[in-house]
Amino acid sequence: MNSIVKDMALAPNGHDKINWVKNFMPVMSAIEKEFSQSKPFAGKKLAMALHVEAKTAYMAEVFKSAGAEVVLTGCNPLSTQDDVAAALVEDGITVFAKHACTAEEYENFIERAIESEPDIFIDDGGDLVNLIITKHRDIIPKILGGSEETTTGVYRLHALEKRGELPFPMIAANDAYCKFLFDNRYGTGQSTWDGIMRTTNLVVAGKNVVIAGYGWCGKGGAMRAKGLGANVIVTEVDPIKAIEAVFDGFRVMPMAEAAKIGDIFLTLTGDKDVITEEHFAVMKNGAVLANSGHFDVEINIPQLEKMSVSRKTVRHNIEEFLQTDGRKIYLLAEGRLVNLASGDGHPAEIMDLSFAVQFFSCAHILHNHSKLQNKVYLMPEEINKQIAEIKLDSIGVKIDTLTDEQRAYLGL
Repeated sequence: MNSIVKDMALAPNGHDKINWVKNFMPVMSAIEKEFSQSKPFAGKKLAMALHVEAKTAYMAEVFKSAGAEVVLTGCNPLSTQDDVAAALVEDGITVFAKHACTAEEYENFIERAIESEPDIFIDDGGDLVNLIITKHRDIIPKILGGSEETTTGVYRLHALEKRGELPFPMIAANDAYCKFLFDNRYGTGQSTWDGIMRTTNLVVAGKNVVIAGYGWCGKGGAMRAKGLGANVIVTEVDPIKAIEAVFDGFRVMPMAEAAKIGDIFLTLTGDKDVITEEHFAVMKNGAVLANSGHFDVEINIPQLEKMSVSRKTVRHNIEEFLQTDGRKIYLLAEGRLVNLASGDGHPAEIMDLSFAVQFFSCAHILHNHSKLQNKVYLMPEEINKQIAEIKLDSIGVKIDTLTDEQRAYLGL
C-alpha cells in the first residue's frame, strides 16, 4: 500500500525527533532489544490509529523490529506531525496521516488502514473500531483482537460489549495501572499545561482555573494547575470524585457557578456538552476555553459560534468569539486535544510506560486470542509489574522484596 503523507522532504527532522525520544524510553528500548530476536509478530499485520508523533513512531518501529507489518494512521486531525509521518515512511512503515486534514480525509485515512486487513490493531478513541463495525465487517473474521489507548475509547467498547455488538476481544490498555496512573495523571497534567501556556503566553498563577471532571486526567490537570499557582475549582457529576477533590484541597461547585468566576476552563470528562451556551452567557471577558478530552465535543462550539457576533483567529491556535455585549471568549486548538494540537503530547518517559502496556497487550492478544471471548479485558497484573520493574531498573531505583515468611503471612 502506498503511504499518504504531506511531504517526504520533512523526514530528516522527523528522524531527529524520533531519535530524541528513544533516549528517554528505556522500557521500549528493552522490549525492542529482546523481541527483535524472537520476532513474535512475524507474519502479522498491525494497524494503529494513534497520534502520529515521535513517541508513537518509536512504538511503531519497535513492533516492526518484533516482526510486524505496521500500518499507522492518525486519531485526531490536529495531532499528526508531518515530519514524523514522513520519517516513518522512510523506515518502511505505511502511514496515512496529514496534519490538519479534513474530516473526510481523516475518515478515509482510517479506512485505508482498515483495508490493510490487520490481524491486530491499536485504537485511540474508538474511531477505528467504529468504522470496522459499521463499514468493514468483511474483515472481522481475520481480526484476532485489539487494544484501546484512551478513556473515551474504553467507554465506547464497554457500550458495544453491553449491547452484544463487540465482534472481537479487546484489551483496555487505558485501564492498566502502568497506563492510567502515570499517563492520564502525570502525562495529561504536564502536557496539557504545556499546550495552554505555549499557546497563550499568559500567567497561570493567581487565576481561577476550572477543571471539568476529576478522573485521572482531571486529577493531573488540577494538580499541575495548583503547582503553577492557580486557584483550582473542580466540577463533577460523581459524588465520590467530588469528595476526593474536596479532600485534595479544591473547591467544588456546579459548572453554572464556576462559569461566572473562571479565567481558564479545562474539560477532561470524555463526555459531550460539558460547557454550553448557559455557561458562555455568564463567563468573564477574556475567559479561555481548552479541552483535553479525546473528542472536540466537550465544549459546545456550535452554540458558542451561534451566540457570537464574530469568530476569528487572533493568534495561532486561539480563536476569539465576540459576544453581543462586547465580551471576548477564547477557544484553544478548535476545542481539540490541547496537549497535542497545541503541544507535543505526553513526555517521552510517560509514554514509555503506556506503549509498553500496548506492546504487551497486543502480545497477549497474539498468544491467547483462541481463549478469549468478544469482551473487554484488563491486561494481566503480572505484566503491569513486569513493566514497572523494567522502568525502575532503567532509572536505578531498587525496592524491597518479601521474604518467604512474609509471603506466607499474606497468603501469597
